[in-house]
Amino acid sequence: MILTNEQQAILDGKKGETLAKVMKTLVMYGEAFEAEKLVPITSEYNHLVTSFGLKVMAPVYDLMQQILDADVCSGQKFSVDPRPIDKSVPANFLQNLVFKKFMYTKQSFYEGQLEKLGLMDKNAFTCTCYMDEVGNKPKKGDILSWAESSAVVYANSVLGARCNRNSGIIDIMGSIVGYVPFFGLLTDEGRKAAWVVKVQTTKKPEAQLLGSAIGMKVMEDVPYVVGLDKWIGTELNDDACGYLKDFGAATASNGAVGLYHIANLTPEAKELGESLIAEGAKEYIIDDAELERVQKNYPVIWKNPDVAPKLCFVGCPHLSLAQLKEWTVNLEKELQKNGRKKVTIPTVFTAAPGVLEIFEKTEYAARLKATGVITSYICPLMYMNNPLCKKMPVITSSNKLRTYTSARYYTDAEILKTVTGGKNA
Repeated sequence: MILTNEQQAILDGKKGETLAKVMKTLVMYGEAFEAEKLVPITSEYNHLVTSFGLKVMAPVYDLMQQILDADVCSGQKFSVDPRPIDKSVPANFLQNLVFKKFMYTKQSFYEGQLEKLGLMDKNAFTCTCYMDEVGNKPKKGDILSWAESSAVVYANSVLGARCNRNSGIIDIMGSIVGYVPFFGLLTDEGRKAAWVVKVQTTKKPEAQLLGSAIGMKVMEDVPYVVGLDKWIGTELNDDACGYLKDFGAATASNGAVGLYHIANLTPEAKELGESLIAEGAKEYIIDDAELERVQKNYPVIWKNPDVAPKLCFVGCPHLSLAQLKEWTVNLEKELQKNGRKKVTIPTVFTAAPGVLEIFEKTEYAARLKATGVITSYICPLMYMNNPLCKKMPVITSSNKLRTYTSARYYTDAEILKTVTGGKNA
């Protein structure tokens, strides 16, 4: 790898042993992917994926403490993924005992380390840091050092920033020295599409289901999606951005997609069009039958597949303000239709603390509360990591949560019917 004089000086220890170790780590990481150089990070803020104080993560706390003891701090302020615990989310005595005594025992300690290192704000805990209410929204062309998969794919695709799918801890190391290895999705060539995906459905495809189908087909490649603009338009408004947030999270978790292009909609697709398609790109056609096939092949790993669900999570990744309002209206309509006032299954909607703060000031907050739905800032995945929660029959409209936990996937329409006492076809 070719380093600048400044980068070589850091590697040689001219700015201390700790920074030298950080630089060496980034150089080795880059060399593993055949990067020829390091490039400066240009975004105002970073985002860290490691937000949870698991007892077993002692090496992380030790590493962070070594950095702090050396008086090294992040070159950028940063947001971080959601907190794992919230007392408002339903959990019985034994589940809470496991959370507090055996799992997230270092949460307060770790959050203290994050604050000293450069946390943007005490409430900057969310996987959707790019929302206006959070304040960590990169600009087109910004070079990032993020690791959270759903945030990386959104930043690359919807915002036109540039970021590889880094691992946890690599994200903060990039911020500390101010550089990341130049390879993959940071390069023009790496952003070209190896697949052309043609959406030929007869109705608007479920975002999470469409993303899942594409992710499982293209894996880590870049897809160029044609025909989706027919259903979600050609402008990146609130509805389109909410859809792409959920779509992208599914491509990233059900596969390993770090960037997608939507014809006539996403920034690079609008600017460069089909020149983004690499020579020899493969084709994947998605129609109603293909989406039905994908959903039917999801495994159900509940001990008793026929048992009634005991908990529902909506918001992985976190819901936007517009989505919270839309869910409120749809719940009210479905409850009225079924002759009920409250949801029949404990239901949790998750969103960023900043989004929830704004939501609470709207008329929708009281209306949603009246339905019995709980709002929370937690990461549902971290909740489901509890072995006692894992045994519960939990349903979700998140394909990410379905992939990483024992939760069972339902479409938004199926969730609405189930939690309001209706019947699914």
